[in-house]
Amino acid sequence: MRSSAHLASGFMGAMTLFAALAAQGGPLTPLPGPVAPTPGPEPRTPISPTTTPGDNDASPSLFKITQPGSYYLTGNITGVSGKHGIEIVASGVTLDLNGFDLVGVPGMGVFDGVSVTVDLLRGIAVRNGSVRGWGDAGVDLGFISYGCFVADLRVSDNAGLGINGGVACAVTGCTAMFNTLSGIRTNNGSTVSGCSLYFNAGNGIQVNNGCTISTCSVYLSTLDGILTGIGCRVTDSSVFTNLQDGIQVGEGSAVSGCSATSNNAFGVNASNNCTISNVTADHNSFDGISVGAGFNILDCSATFNSRAGIIALGDGGTVRGCTARSNTFEGIYVRNDYSVSYCSSSLNGRTGIATLDSGLVSHCNASKNGSSGILVNNSASVIENDVDGNSRDPFDTGIGVSSSCRVEGNRCSDGATGIRASGTLNIIVRNTCRANTTNWSIASNNVFGPIIDRRFPGSGAVSGNAAASTLGSTDPNANFTH
Repeated sequence: MRSSAHLASGFMGAMTLFAALAAQGGPLTPLPGPVAPTPGPEPRTPISPTTTPGDNDASPSLFKITQPGSYYLTGNITGVSGKHGIEIVASGVTLDLNGFDLVGVPGMGVFDGVSVTVDLLRGIAVRNGSVRGWGDAGVDLGFISYGCFVADLRVSDNAGLGINGGVACAVTGCTAMFNTLSGIRTNNGSTVSGCSLYFNAGNGIQVNNGCTISTCSVYLSTLDGILTGIGCRVTDSSVFTNLQDGIQVGEGSAVSGCSATSNNAFGVNASNNCTISNVTADHNSFDGISVGAGFNILDCSATFNSRAGIIALGDGGTVRGCTARSNTFEGIYVRNDYSVSYCSSSLNGRTGIATLDSGLVSHCNASKNGSSGILVNNSASVIENDVDGNSRDPFDTGIGVSSSCRVEGNRCSDGATGIRASGTLNIIVRNTCRANTTNWSIASNNVFGPIIDRRFPGSGAVSGNAAASTLGSTDPNANFTH
């Protein structure tokens, strides 16, 4: 009994201590739900009449950012007549539209949704929202601002530019449509990437010098789809049904991995010293690919264009590994000091490959064209080409040269004249002609290997390991009719 009383007394003491601790420390059972940190002050500044009041100075605005920092919208903003939406006059500003809509009103005058009104500002960023219906630009960061960043904007129906960036500006992930001027415009050293543009009443994308445009789609601009200055690069982009050129680039630029389709002028229009590679140019109203002097056109396709497939208007350059098919004029046309190699040119309305002086056409196929297969002028080499099924008009020919050319190792068949040398001092060796209306037409004062007629060789069948030659000549430079 004494032991039981002692245990009861101990139990009562423990309960008393527990109650005292509970009263002192609060409840021990946690509240339901996840544990959240105690909220602190917002590290950014909201756009509001209190924090960023506008003014009525020379550039009146609803809201004005005057200090560096991070700013954000807390709701949609509707413009008023005679004022910019948000004016920025300080460098080092980040403006997050926070997914909201910045919208102008009819008859508001020449004012922007977001406007930088001081020259030479640096490091301004605008992102994540919609800017539409303003009386001038949607977002105008100033053509001589530096190092700006524009991302994830939808910019539409503005009466000026969609987005205007400055020097070394980056524009990424934006859409621009139904703007009265260009959709996106930037100054020197800028990048435009991952953007989509539709029906801007100017150029789709317009950049100055030393810029890069990549993975963009431009549809139905009333001027050029993409227009650049000198030393630019356009990659992996699509231009479709623009009312002038699909892509126009300045001197020393490069265009690669792009498609230019159904544009109302040139598919790709490049100045001097440009490289065009892995480009598809189809169904354009002028030439598919047009370049100036010092060109490189590599692994491109030009089909169903209303003029030439590929044309070089200046001298000195290379066309290699290209396909030109079903164009209304020439498949490939180059001028002087050129190399055309490993190309296919077929079913074009005029000549498959046409050139002027001092060049090389080698290892090409020119077939079923509406005029001649390959035409060169003077001081050129035509080596190891296949020419078949071109026009049988008496004025056309499989391969035609003027003077001082080398014609070697070619195969010409099923045309009007197989090989025609109309001038003098040509060397014609190791060629074969077959089933042309006239296989050979060579003017006087040319040099050629013997022409051996083997149309009816009369040889027996061969079965075994050896047989006598039926070439009819042992001359290594002999030409053959067969």
